[in-house]
Amino acid sequence: QNLSDRYILNMSKDNSTPFELSVIDKYHNGLERTAQNLSGGEKFIVSLSLALGLSKMASKNMRIDTMFIDEGFGTLDSDYLDIALNTLSNLQSEGKIIGIISHLTELKERIATHIEIVQIGNGHSKIMINS
Repeated sequence: QNLSDRYILNMSKDNSTPFELSVIDKYHNGLERTAQNLSGGEKFIVSLSLALGLSKMASKNMRIDTMFIDEGFGTLDSDYLDIALNTLSNLQSEGKIIGIISHLTELKERIATHIEIVQIGNGHSKIMINS
């Protein structure tokens, strides 16, 4: 799955920081930035891309059918939200189970099945499954 053609991840060539990644932004003349200089939405897209890529690499040796994503969607503009959700929908159609933890109303409207945890008072909650 390709989330976007905008970013290229670049591993550090410096032996003192071998796991540090920089991001090349093809929409800004190949500007190279550290991950710390990305916006919240950019960090989420890059992180999701990296997670999907690592999952694909790991699945060559074992079957990985489940992925959980905790928050992050609130940092995306509507275009990248569409791209991310379409990518996850494609993974689901391939038989993957995708769990998303979010407070975004837009996600609730776009995802067919969701589990809500609703506080009912006195430190208690109830679980509601909607599909």
